[in-house]
Amino acid sequence: MGFQDADITVQLISDGSVCAEALWDHVTMDDQELGFKAGDVIEVVDATNKEWWWGRVLDSEGWFPASFVRLRVNQDEPMEEYLAHLDGASEGGGASMGGPLGPGLPCKEQMRANVINEIMSTERDYIKHLKDICEGYIKQCRKRTDMFTEEQLRTIFGNIDELYRFQKKFLKALEKKFNKDHPHLSEIGSCFLEHQTNFQIYSEYCNNHPNACVQLSKLMKIKKYVFFFEACRLLQKMIDISLDGFLLTPVQKICKYPLQLAELLKYTNPQHRDYKDVEAALNAMKNVARLINERKRRLENIDKIAQWQSSIEDWEGEDILSRSSDLIFSGDLTKISQPQAKGQQRMFFLFDHQLVFCKKDLLRRDILYYKGRLDMDQMQVVDVEDGKDKDFNVSVKNALKLCSPGGEEVHLLCAKKPEQKQRWLRAFADEREQVQHDLETGFTITEVQKKQAMLNASKSHPTGKPKAVTRPYYDFLLRQKHPTLPTSLPQQQVIMLAEPKRKTSNFWHNIGRLTPFKK
Repeated sequence: MGFQDADITVQLISDGSVCAEALWDHVTMDDQELGFKAGDVIEVVDATNKEWWWGRVLDSEGWFPASFVRLRVNQDEPMEEYLAHLDGASEGGGASMGGPLGPGLPCKEQMRANVINEIMSTERDYIKHLKDICEGYIKQCRKRTDMFTEEQLRTIFGNIDELYRFQKKFLKALEKKFNKDHPHLSEIGSCFLEHQTNFQIYSEYCNNHPNACVQLSKLMKIKKYVFFFEACRLLQKMIDISLDGFLLTPVQKICKYPLQLAELLKYTNPQHRDYKDVEAALNAMKNVARLINERKRRLENIDKIAQWQSSIEDWEGEDILSRSSDLIFSGDLTKISQPQAKGQQRMFFLFDHQLVFCKKDLLRRDILYYKGRLDMDQMQVVDVEDGKDKDFNVSVKNALKLCSPGGEEVHLLCAKKPEQKQRWLRAFADEREQVQHDLETGFTITEVQKKQAMLNASKSHPTGKPKAVTRPYYDFLLRQKHPTLPTSLPQQQVIMLAEPKRKTSNFWHNIGRLTPFKK
């Protein structure tokens, strides 16, 4: 939004007429931040800060990243449409004789031809970029065994040679479908559909890209490598872009496909023979990009999960990464176990495959002690009606059960409010869906990645305990309507889409401050 749009937003919020729809989950353990699920409606109370807004969901208030939501006016009209409406009114808008495209603009067929030509042009340029990298850099680097090892080259360039081979085949398929004389008649949607699984090789490249940047920045501190890479560029007669700029191109490219296809669909008549294929291709490429996004996010999270585990006091058993790679939900629940049927307040963390629960320190409520975990692969979630529970012989409210298949292990969990119970039920369903999705897509974390994450956590973990904050002061902080604005912003992904599925939660950025002490 521009300054004028921001002013309108602030004005609307002051009028109490703006809510926001969550685009993806914001999982947090920080009391100053507002957690929510994708699809939740958030009442925006304060949007004066550009990056962080203050909002309310049910009876919970807190900060949340503005980029995680889409503003809605009166809960039904998207903010973009509202602002467009205001702009139209201010200009004395109204449809012109030229129709939606306006006077003097080309017809829909010409617009479609322009999009087709752009797709073909950018594809040819991209092939040249890949060829230049493979022949101009990799080929020359392999000749200099005194300067580069194969491991270094694999880190810097990833599987870009594999991308080059695939993209050449893909361009040939596009050329066959391209109508040079009448571009608007081209039927290229089927090309994307036929090759949609091949595009998944970008996942490996995008996941490796941060490592490539680190390795390359180390080498660029040494003059002979700077001169060598510049000589490679000049010899190949490449445009004046640094190597790291060329290496970013594939990451940008896989993000651009959904945007190009969306534009193509916009200017394709429903009666066009290519319409259904373009529509399906758009969904397919969005799914490819989402899958790559999700894998990248998960790989980024394993370091943060390892750091989280190292901050928990009295940890027992196997590392969390031995089976899990994603935090799905977290929050307080009262746990009732047999045979005593005594309630215990615990902080629960739902990861894929397992549920970890901890006890808060009596004085420092942000210090957590490990108390146990449940294997979600062996547990069935049961919704419990309010009233007397026959298994535990206690009266319960807002409860659910986790039961083993044979019924020998039963845990009763109670939330404070019905809304919180429903959120947990939804989280447990999400956990099962994610486990199934990982199975179907073959997502795994390698043993090397797990060990490295745990090693990084042990190295970065601070030692020594500062003085504990007393409970009255902690309560005072929580009573502030506007506690301190979060100093860290949500981590931006390398891959950015028009409608990303989920961004990294700010939970992980505050985890270093939360329970940062080693026993």
